[in-house]
Amino acid sequence: MAMVETGEAIVRVGISGHMDVSESTARLVKSGIDRSLREVEGDLTGVTCLAFGADQIFAQSVLALGGTLEVILAAADYRERRVWAEHLPIFDGFLARARSVDVLPFAQAGPEAYVAANVRMLERIDLLLAVWDGGPAAVRGGTADAVAEAERRRLPVTVIWPDGARREG
Repeated sequence: MAMVETGEAIVRVGISGHMDVSESTARLVKSGIDRSLREVEGDLTGVTCLAFGADQIFAQSVLALGGTLEVILAAADYRERRVWAEHLPIFDGFLARARSVDVLPFAQAGPEAYVAANVRMLERIDLLLAVWDGGPAAVRGGTADAVAEAERRRLPVTVIWPDGARREG
């Protein structure tokens, strides 16, 4: 962990989670994320790939608690290719508030880029929050893969999947 001039530890928390959570699940997940982040002792930095769903719920919570954001974008075309037009204002708002934005050297978003983004995030954090139903990854680089890699690296993982949570689709 890094130290700031005040002597407070900077605690870097990452997020991996499902994008396809229902509206009611999003509220449950936000409560779980808020609860987990309030337990962090020190200056909070949230590290996120800023995907729709769990990542953006996390970003909102980090900022609301006075933390800072660091964003990792999987590819140069991530915004254009993966962010729906109706979500661009929210996505761009988070980017504007981020302390740093790290764009990985992939031209196109896809499984290889997502795996690399997970690795980059895991290299930078002290704790992973996983909004995860416990199932296998739907695509390479999904939440299950991030959790497995975090565990392989012996990083602490907190799984958030509240009773009553469900995925859409």
